[in-house]
Amino acid sequence: MKDIKELRNNINAIDEQMAKLFEERMQNVKEVALYKKENSLPVFDGKREQEIIAKNINYINDKEIKEYYVNYLKDVIDISKKYQNDLLEGLKIAYCGVEGAFAYIASKKLFESQKLISYPSFTMAYNAVVTGECNACVLPLENSYAGDVGEVMDLLFQGSLYINNVINVEIVHNLIGLKGSNLNQIKTVMSHPQALAQCHKYIQDHNFKTLEYPNTALAAKDLASLNDSSIAVIASQDVAKLYDLEILANNINESHNNTTRFAVFTRNLNLNESSNQMGQHFILVFTVVNEAGALAKTLNIIGAHGFNMRTLRSRPMKELIWNYYFFVELEGDINSQDGKDMLLELKSVCDCLKIVGTYNLYSKDK
Repeated sequence: MKDIKELRNNINAIDEQMAKLFEERMQNVKEVALYKKENSLPVFDGKREQEIIAKNINYINDKEIKEYYVNYLKDVIDISKKYQNDLLEGLKIAYCGVEGAFAYIASKKLFESQKLISYPSFTMAYNAVVTGECNACVLPLENSYAGDVGEVMDLLFQGSLYINNVINVEIVHNLIGLKGSNLNQIKTVMSHPQALAQCHKYIQDHNFKTLEYPNTALAAKDLASLNDSSIAVIASQDVAKLYDLEILANNINESHNNTTRFAVFTRNLNLNESSNQMGQHFILVFTVVNEAGALAKTLNIIGAHGFNMRTLRSRPMKELIWNYYFFVELEGDINSQDGKDMLLELKSVCDCLKIVGTYNLYSKDK
């Protein structure tokens, strides 16, 4: 058995090497942070973290310590994120609603340490990024129950921003009233139209009148000052705590598999110039000539190049009656040779074609 002094000297020598490697690692982390700041990307990247752990654990041969190494990696990743957050403080993130709204919750998950700025509409939050007032905005794309958010879809087609990240947020709606009120007193419920739609059966069963609000949290904020026990709101549990209200009924969604997809919009398309790689998902919007088979041609081109469609939607073009633009979400790398070839072919059959986003899809529970 080795002498303890010798063992401690060995550990000291290893620590010295690790300190140098730690410093080198953090210098690269800093460069990553600067890239994220330039492109208004969030610090958290769940897919990347999973890849690091899955890959690096294979470097450990001793099965007894593999579990400890995973914990070590998680600590290193947390330290790296903390450093990046410190470097990125000062980013301004726009969202629609007030504190406690689901958009606020999504923004907080994505941009933990950055300044979140509230706007009264999707368009105003979007334009705040266009004008440079904010670095990024977080807007809802679609809900698994109520469908896509038309205003945001139109901004995708008409606007100049790009989607650089997407996050799924579970939506749990609750009936919330004033402290001391009860369910039998409620006559009217206030909330965002999407929330009202998602709780339609519950509202109908209780014969409530409805009042639409720009967002769920604003409805709760106003309820707190109304002092009317006949009115309730439909909103999240966080909102009830924030405005000192009382939950009268939990989880009143008609669908209990209710998720909203939020997207991060920035002025730059997320392209890592050093590796020339883009996200594993991308979004195209396009229009086609109004003739038989025009849409089928575009879909055949996409399929021929091996890209799987996750979503295909159409939206009416406001300036041209009975004309539509199409939104398609695809799996794969648009910057690959197949991606480049596909774009060239699509340009020959599309009146208008543009890439509006690249991202790695992930969910995060906190």
